[in-house]
Amino acid sequence: MASLIPRDCRRLLTLGALVLAVGACATNPVTGRRELSLVSESQEIAMGLEAAKEAASQMGVYSDPPLQKYVSGVGMPMAKASERPNLPWSFTVIDDPAVNAFALPGGPLFVTRGILAHMNSEAQLASVLGHEIGHVTAKHSVSQMSRAQLAQIGLVGAMIVQPELAQFGELGSTALGLMFLKFGRDDETQADELGFRYMTAQTYDPSEMTEMFRTLERTSGGSSDTPEWLSTHPDPGNRVNRTQERIASWTRPAGSLRTNRDPFLMAIDGIVFGEDPRQGYFQKTAFLHPTLKFRVDFPAEWTTANQPSQVAGISSKQDAIIALTLAGKVSPSQAASEFLRQEGIDALGTSTAAINGLPAAVGRFNVQTEQGVLSGYAGFVQLDETTYRILAYTPQANIGSYDGTFRQVIGSFRRLTDPAALNVKPNVVRLVQIRSAMTITQFQQQYPSSIPIEQLAVINGAPATSTSFPAGSWLKRVLAE
Repeated sequence: MASLIPRDCRRLLTLGALVLAVGACATNPVTGRRELSLVSESQEIAMGLEAAKEAASQMGVYSDPPLQKYVSGVGMPMAKASERPNLPWSFTVIDDPAVNAFALPGGPLFVTRGILAHMNSEAQLASVLGHEIGHVTAKHSVSQMSRAQLAQIGLVGAMIVQPELAQFGELGSTALGLMFLKFGRDDETQADELGFRYMTAQTYDPSEMTEMFRTLERTSGGSSDTPEWLSTHPDPGNRVNRTQERIASWTRPAGSLRTNRDPFLMAIDGIVFGEDPRQGYFQKTAFLHPTLKFRVDFPAEWTTANQPSQVAGISSKQDAIIALTLAGKVSPSQAASEFLRQEGIDALGTSTAAINGLPAAVGRFNVQTEQGVLSGYAGFVQLDETTYRILAYTPQANIGSYDGTFRQVIGSFRRLTDPAALNVKPNVVRLVQIRSAMTITQFQQQYPSSIPIEQLAVINGAPATSTSFPAGSWLKRVLAE
């Protein structure tokens, strides 16, 4: 029987994966080579679908059905013409200002509204989607998980919903873990090659891939911050030069190539640019949510984060956490009772006094964890028929230091009434068709944007602010509406 297993796989399997020997090697659909694979296709698909749900929940889906349909319409033909056409492919725009795109195992692909705002043609979108499709078709995530699993066999437990996926532990338990798998340079080079192949097969102009790479390189604006896409997709070398070399050796098909600049720009006209204050924003230490109409004050010098599912803060010593989430439509008293009745929680008393005129219930608790006893408060406050939970906790030994801080934050929850805060608007991308040739500098003077001119040049794909665009061109400006 052992002779039926390729030599390279036999050597790897002896490292501790003999229990998974059956089917541990598989043929890569892109390369045709046999390689280590401890993840079956059904497991890959199940993991990806579960992680996609979590990604959508944590990051939020961008509310623009026509744009969602447009992006899927660009990506799906490439995916269906790839080496793995029968995967349950999906393409989703997420409501995130970061310049990023990522693929999950088994077919779910995501692009942010942030990266779309930096693109200037359908062909550029195809180049990014093609690259991400390449990661899936070449099974890069599967390969990483298989290598990681060799080191984890016997050490991981059931961490995800489906029992058959338990062997992959924390690696497969969250979308974030799968999203931020960092591929090696060889994987990136292969994904670039595959993306080139997929987009040109659909007659897209591959020179737009070069322009997209230039934009991604410029997104940091010369700062120390790395664009999200580049941080999770390490540069295998000079991508621009490599793409130009591929173009030089590529056999150009008969007929015209597609760029589709104007249709793409029309599709993203009105897209939100940067952070969307309607989803909540910090004003110094105060968190304001104009849509839900509440305000809560976090402690000074704490690190805070606003996420679709929660608003959270962590102390400067990283030994205390405060998190605000939705608790549903139940009353504060019922929500507090249900929370404090949970197994393992030791309730130390409850107050039902109103907070800033709003129905509320606050319970103090201890809870035993693997790391020791945690102490804190669970506050529930009702506003406009919705109950919010403010959970604040720290190791029991520190509760004396944070008790007042926890109570102060919970007690700061109140209705937001400031008209300026309630009516805040996000920046959006708007198109302008210029009547005469002009540079980005002239465009900024005639059609001012709320972003720096250097950034305006980047999102318009202009190498410099002195770059001139011909009459009739559509250009982007960014302004609050």
